[in-house]
Amino acid sequence: MAESVLFDTAAGIIKSSASLALQEIGLLCGFKDELKKLGKTVSTIQAVLLDAEEQQAHNHAVKDWLGKLKDVMYEADDLLDDYSTELLRRQVMAGDNKAKQARLFFSKSNQLVYGLKMGHRIKAVRAKLNEIAEDKKSFSFTERTQLEHRRREDTHSFVPEEEVIGREGEMKVVKALLFDSNVKENVSIIPIVGIGGQGKTTLAQYVYNDREVQRHFDLRLWTCVSDPFDVKTIVQKLIESATKKRPESLEIDPLQSLLRETIGGKRYLLVLDDVWNEDSNKWSDLKILLVGGLRGSKVLVTTRNKKVADITRTTLPYFLEGLFESNSWDLFKKMAFKDGEEPKNPRLVEIGKEIVQKCAQVPLAIRSVGSLLYFKNSEDEWLKFQTNKLHEITQQDNVIFPILKLSYDHLPPHLKQCFAFCSLFPKDYRIKVEVLIQLWTAQGFIHSSDRTICLEDVGHEYFMDLLWRSFFQDIERNKYGDIRSCKMHDLIHDLAQSVAGDECLISNPDAIKVVERTHHVSFDSLNSLLDIPAPLLKADRLRTLLLQPPTFEFFMADRNYRKTLET
Repeated sequence: MAESVLFDTAAGIIKSSASLALQEIGLLCGFKDELKKLGKTVSTIQAVLLDAEEQQAHNHAVKDWLGKLKDVMYEADDLLDDYSTELLRRQVMAGDNKAKQARLFFSKSNQLVYGLKMGHRIKAVRAKLNEIAEDKKSFSFTERTQLEHRRREDTHSFVPEEEVIGREGEMKVVKALLFDSNVKENVSIIPIVGIGGQGKTTLAQYVYNDREVQRHFDLRLWTCVSDPFDVKTIVQKLIESATKKRPESLEIDPLQSLLRETIGGKRYLLVLDDVWNEDSNKWSDLKILLVGGLRGSKVLVTTRNKKVADITRTTLPYFLEGLFESNSWDLFKKMAFKDGEEPKNPRLVEIGKEIVQKCAQVPLAIRSVGSLLYFKNSEDEWLKFQTNKLHEITQQDNVIFPILKLSYDHLPPHLKQCFAFCSLFPKDYRIKVEVLIQLWTAQGFIHSSDRTICLEDVGHEYFMDLLWRSFFQDIERNKYGDIRSCKMHDLIHDLAQSVAGDECLISNPDAIKVVERTHHVSFDSLNSLLDIPAPLLKADRLRTLLLQPPTFEFFMADRNYRKTLET
């Protein structure tokens, strides 16, 4: 997970230990001196963490050094957690006058034994940190302080369903394909092909909700396919899309019968979004179930893969290109400047247009970089961004990823760890915001210097910050206008997995990569939880076990929360 979280972890260890010391000096008498020494060691390392994090992208030795540091910090955090649990247990047991055994357990001699034991543990951690602090001398790190994250003063009217910029021509072409009656098959399949972030899904949504399209088709269905390509799951989603309710039976035979009944005798439009399947046999199994519609029924398939288009198509695929230069600038202005208005400073306009060129006409990249620069107001900040960051971006097939990585690099530490944690959710998963904030809170990611402010309110601010920066999309609101759920773009999810590394993983019986540094694991089904892979049973540093719906809302076994309950 994000290395910058070590700022919060290190500071938390020192601050929490000091606070606990005020509550109960007795238990600390054996190791408070070691705790002070630990704090000094942490401070010397903390000063160079920002620079180290930036260097690790192109220096494997630095990345390994940060990994070792992170392991020790987790060990220190575990130590503090053990002490917190011991203190809480003592407070509970001491309150029972009849608990004689408890009073014996918490006698002065036992306090001394416990203090000596903890002193040795802290000393061992400090020894490891001293070694790491010594190793940092071999790197050219610059000491930098972490500036307090400042929220923008001006509120911005965030439009979840952004108006589409520069796709009017593409929409006319796709609509013409949908209305074309000069076809041989009852059901025509039209692939829309483009690289990630190009706006395939946006264009499909644009067409899908067009009034003429709505009037033309008797029935419209939408489902995101992603990976793996499972016919039964897709059929289930299609039925749910058409009927607005979950089918009672989940067996394939009644499901396919219900689908035929649903689309039979109707001219329908179906959007299969984000298809990756290259197995023609699997596609044939699904296609057989879709032929029951009236002549003129159409299936729009969005994919990044031309091979997928060749397998599915009955007509020539439509290749979605990047935005025109003028449209790219219009989109950038909307994201980067207040009220979407071009600034009066001609130098800012010049720098902005040079930055837009580096975004390779990819809408997602333009939105991400534009929203990032919204928080930078001066010409110097823009020029620094252009000079120090954008030179790393080249016109390659994977241009979108380094651009998105830039947005991540500019996040404050508290948002980096929250974002990386989201890699536990599967692709195309609809994340419930309330649950997400609860998970962040349980992990200790949410902080506030004002104790009168509810942590959930702070967590909501965290979420909104990430939403504004385009790390979340496709939001749903309740009747009161509050955001209930959201999704992550596939490329954003890829980014989350990349920055989380092996600390977070989605487990299933066929693919498990639990390593010593794995701290957070999610299961994509109840079966994968019941059939726990052997490596997971040996993992002793897990902090989160998360079970995804639809079987359950969520299951989380947070180590800190569990220990509190055990008391």
